[in-house]
Amino acid sequence: MSLRKGIVVFLLLSLAVCAALIYFSFDRTSLAIFKEANRSVLYLSLLLVIFVWILDAFKMILLARASGANLSFRSSMEITWINYFGSALTPFQSGGGPFQMYLLYQNGISVGKTVAITLVRTVLIIIILGVMIPFAIITESDIPKIGSRAHAFILCIVVFILIVWLALVLSIIKPTLVKRLAAKIITLLGRAGLLKKEKQNKWLKLTVREINAYTQNIWAYMTTGRNYFIASFIVAFLQILTQLSVMPCMIWALGFPVWYPACILAQATFMFLLYFIPTPGGSGAAEGGAALVFSLFVPWSVAGTLGVGWRLLTEYTGIVLGLIVAIRRIGWKLAGELITHEASITEASGGDIPGSDSGSGGARD
Repeated sequence: MSLRKGIVVFLLLSLAVCAALIYFSFDRTSLAIFKEANRSVLYLSLLLVIFVWILDAFKMILLARASGANLSFRSSMEITWINYFGSALTPFQSGGGPFQMYLLYQNGISVGKTVAITLVRTVLIIIILGVMIPFAIITESDIPKIGSRAHAFILCIVVFILIVWLALVLSIIKPTLVKRLAAKIITLLGRAGLLKKEKQNKWLKLTVREINAYTQNIWAYMTTGRNYFIASFIVAFLQILTQLSVMPCMIWALGFPVWYPACILAQATFMFLLYFIPTPGGSGAAEGGAALVFSLFVPWSVAGTLGVGWRLLTEYTGIVLGLIVAIRRIGWKLAGELITHEASITEASGGDIPGSDSGSGGARD
């Protein structure tokens, strides 16, 4: 998906769903409730969002240190914001990775390490959310309106998490097996006519080199960088907990009681699902889903508007800041290239990230 198309689809879906939510939920009682909102608690919600960015930045710094690289706080904040922007414009929120890798590379971190850092960053969040979800089933009776199909849903999530862990373990202890599997996939793509014959060897060499670099850096996490890696996991957990605390704060600001653990677990399930929504940045589903989660704890007359406000506070602010970073640090043309070629972020010939200058801060494995 192109950069322009991603922006258009994201804006159209988000604006349409936001307008529909406000139109079908807002009434006179809503206005009275919002007028009585506790502004101090709303400001606390904003501070929590800022704290989420800071924790995310420190998590990136720790992951970089675990791989033997250094990353400044300012650069890490830019990487945090640009991830919001890239994720908002691509299906399954996949576009944040290439942008993060580009900025990491520009900060002198090798391509292999950028792959390891961005992958582990995402996996940490998915694993933490996935582990939290079974607790939602255990406390199902305490979470209003959670249906009986939740058990089947949790089973699917557990299976997915096991597959992710299996893939990670195999990539570390059996890299040769992963290389063979990659070679078979490339061969199958060639036979299916999806990959030209002259490019098969190029892609195979690229894959082998990056698997070697990735494995080496993952082992660094488990050995010399173990303490930094453990610290990054703790920070990632605190980041998720802080992010999930924004919603109960918004509910308390309107004077409604809410059981904090139930709200946290309901959000964890919802946020985990967003990783598998095919629209750019989960647009549409994110706003509607947030309103549905709010409706578990507040009347529908305010749930729709709260869903829009929550999305505005937790995501749109980061997206705007990420857009500013993208324009200043990358440029519109290269940003479009990173989005379009996100699946092939590295070139087989030299391992450089597309559009980067190997003489301007790049590093070698």
